[in-house]
Amino acid sequence: MEWVKAVQQLRAGRQAGVLVTVMSVRGHAPREAGAKMVVAADNVWSTVGGGNLEALAVERSRAMIADGVTTPEELTAALSDKAPYQHGVQCCGGEVKLLLEPLPVVPSVAIFGVGHVGLELARVLARHDLELHLIDSRADQLTTDRLAVLDDAIANVHVHNVPVLPELVVGELPPGTHVLIMTHDHAEDAALCDAAIRNEELATIGLIGSSAKWTRFQRKLAEDGNSAEAIARITTPIGLSDLPGKEPAVIAVSVAAWLLQQFTAEQSARPQTAERHPVSAHSAEGRPASAQREAKA
Repeated sequence: MEWVKAVQQLRAGRQAGVLVTVMSVRGHAPREAGAKMVVAADNVWSTVGGGNLEALAVERSRAMIADGVTTPEELTAALSDKAPYQHGVQCCGGEVKLLLEPLPVVPSVAIFGVGHVGLELARVLARHDLELHLIDSRADQLTTDRLAVLDDAIANVHVHNVPVLPELVVGELPPGTHVLIMTHDHAEDAALCDAAIRNEELATIGLIGSSAKWTRFQRKLAEDGNSAEAIARITTPIGLSDLPGKEPAVIAVSVAAWLLQQFTAEQSARPQTAERHPVSAHSAEGRPASAQREAKA
């Protein structure tokens, strides 16, 4: 079905959209209940009937995308020559109710290092609707058997097996990705930190480790030509300050909760309009603290 492929295309391209569905039809209408259309800022796939009805749906959908609306809306249009029209007369004689469902851009997270903590974190994050990238230079950490715990994931899981120079993956990540660095090798962590702060399109950069480790990293990153402002983009330690514990599962829950806070902050920062529910076509004119300690990833 064209609309299914369109939804997949928008998600893969990290573009927002709106899924328009014919909820109900009374009398005569160009499409039956259940017909669907996908609207993006610059494209439309499939159809809910054309004419004034569809033009109104596209117009409102694009306004929802521009305003960052996340709540579904209803739009009702009378198909009568006596009804006011903005985009031409459509006089089938019926009435159509449409449901406009936002298709937001979901969060993207990259975990570098899928050891004890990384795998536990992946298990938590996989229960959420997001793009989850797993990167490790050790092939045995990314075997099918080991990652079988993610087989029922809600998230789209992308596995990157990069035995040499895993920091190159940083440049391949989607814009707005949240990067978490927790590999088994401090040298690898340092290289990843350097690559991450040179990528200005990342959302956040988190590093697992102790204050002593961070002191060494700051010195090394500065020696490699990174500014204090760039280095300050890295948050370490990561997690919730009031959730102590060194066990991998505890650290994973703490880091996941911190990430969810970042997602919420991102959503709040997007432009929002007042909630709109049924709409008639007749009138349709920071750095958080953390309790995470040094742990083997």
